[in-house]
Amino acid sequence: MNLKRVFPVLAVGMLPLFAHADAGHDMKHMPMEHQAQYQGHAAALGKPAKIEQATRTVEVTMSDAMRFEPQTIQVKRGETIRFVVHNRGQVSHEMVLGTMAELKEHAAMMVKMPEMEHDDPNAVRVEPGKSGEFAWTFSKAGTFDFACLIPGHFEAGMKGKIVSKK
Repeated sequence: MNLKRVFPVLAVGMLPLFAHADAGHDMKHMPMEHQAQYQGHAAALGKPAKIEQATRTVEVTMSDAMRFEPQTIQVKRGETIRFVVHNRGQVSHEMVLGTMAELKEHAAMMVKMPEMEHDDPNAVRVEPGKSGEFAWTFSKAGTFDFACLIPGHFEAGMKGKIVSKK
């Protein structure tokens, strides 16, 4: 058997397996309007948006005191918010939108896989001294949550609330 001929055929044949290996974490290939329904996280809040669709910018600061400022953010149902997230600390932090149940589940997963990288539209990870951004349309009314899910940060109280009113 000539392995030089067999290997390329096997490699090409396995490409579909690799294309879906990490579904749910890299959704840039998916249209924005469909990302939330497929990824599950934060779908209860609304859906991802493009930065240029934002009607308002909310600045959020993260610190090594394991706190967000502000800890409560008011939005209107239907509003698209551009979150500009600043890390004023000396370690990495992230801001992840979701329900408390989703955030707790994801935090537990992060403890098991602390180096897991995210590419979710409902989150941004920011290195020390840097800033990041993402946009979200809050299509539902209610009280929702956000948190830093880096191991130990959520448990130390690094979380906040988003209140979406009609």
